[in-house]
Amino acid sequence: MRYRGWLFMSKQEKKGLVPELRFPEFRGKDEWKSKHLGKLSTILRGGSPRPIESYLTTDPSGLNWLKIGDVDKESKYISRTEEKVKVTALSKTREVEPGDLIMSNSMSFGRPYILQIKSCIHDGWIAVTDISDDIDRDYLYYFILSNSAQTYFNNAAAGGGIKNLNADIIKALSVFYPGLEKEQQKIADCLSSIDELVTAHSQKLDALKAHKKGLMQQLFPAEGETEPKLRFPEFRGKGEWKEKKFGSLIKINSGKGFKAAEYSKDGVRLLQIENVGYGVVKWNDNVVYLPEDYMIDHSDLVLREGDVVLALNRPVTNDELKIARLTKNDDPSILYQRVGKLRFLSDDLNEEFVFQLCRVFVKEFVVKQSIGSDQPFISVTALYAQLIRLPSPSEQQKIANFLSSIDELITAQVQKVEALKAHKKGLMQQLFPAMDGC
Repeated sequence: MRYRGWLFMSKQEKKGLVPELRFPEFRGKDEWKSKHLGKLSTILRGGSPRPIESYLTTDPSGLNWLKIGDVDKESKYISRTEEKVKVTALSKTREVEPGDLIMSNSMSFGRPYILQIKSCIHDGWIAVTDISDDIDRDYLYYFILSNSAQTYFNNAAAGGGIKNLNADIIKALSVFYPGLEKEQQKIADCLSSIDELVTAHSQKLDALKAHKKGLMQQLFPAEGETEPKLRFPEFRGKGEWKEKKFGSLIKINSGKGFKAAEYSKDGVRLLQIENVGYGVVKWNDNVVYLPEDYMIDHSDLVLREGDVVLALNRPVTNDELKIARLTKNDDPSILYQRVGKLRFLSDDLNEEFVFQLCRVFVKEFVVKQSIGSDQPFISVTALYAQLIRLPSPSEQQKIANFLSSIDELITAQVQKVEALKAHKKGLMQQLFPAMDGC
């Protein structure tokens, strides 16, 4: 299994190394070449000096120390590290240079990153260094990201639930590349330009989210205050927001722990904790289904458009609350354990307003409750006892409409980013020759 990539290569050679899509000036030119990555570069594993605590330093002259957790999965470049180690650690780890590629051998394994700094690397990293002059570094980066390379890594990786790569598997990757350096650069430049667009639109998305976060901090009263700092003109001077217990306004109904034996190939989707995103439901490739008749047998757990669900375990990640409002696309689904459905008890509540308020109030409650712990779950009893402030129904509606309009902008921006990523993925499938079996 370790050298399965060689089998792919021999089959590919029989039909010729030619991608589906080629830039006009290179059509009809020589077929592409193929070499193992180990022949085009040096593959080296990182190392971890132990105990690491004795090597860490705050001295600016220390060596950059890159850990797996320091890197954003979606990044292309690595330009900083969280920590530094003493120069004496160098004999127990490995230093890599700007321009080298590195890959994790476990988490997000096979996903390459380009170093922009000199750094020592943790033993969870494998470096691709001394890259041959025959191949453009940026081209190689994108080839490793391609479906051909990622499929090879997935098939060749060792392990069961958690797969791992090693240096030998990486060395055996068959790299397909055009012999013309200009063609390599053209492919890399094309994909880089899409990455730049993704980055620009992602930054705009982050700016919209930050703008909304700042507004929400002003549109809802801060702790110990009875009015928000920012009110719409028609509600200024209208008095304090009314204080009530959370539990008198909202109840949280938890789902049920269905057994794997009850799952089916199709039917109604089971909404699990991993499907609760930041404001929206996120379905993935691991969707679990229950038989259609479960909607009758468990009618109290059926979720419909407009329902609000909350992650009850580890509800705050990336400094955001995992709470979601179901859309038409999520209807119907069934509530699983560790996920709660919010039930509103008063007709004076605007549900969209409460949804937005919870994203601030419940998050702050969870953060306070989790100080000194690993924030395992929400204590519903403790949450019910919290005091919460509400304005009049008309002011609730105004705030809800305003924040919803920003959410629509955020959703549209998310769709732009996802469309660009899908476009890039489609291009990569055509710009690189596919291995048989991919």
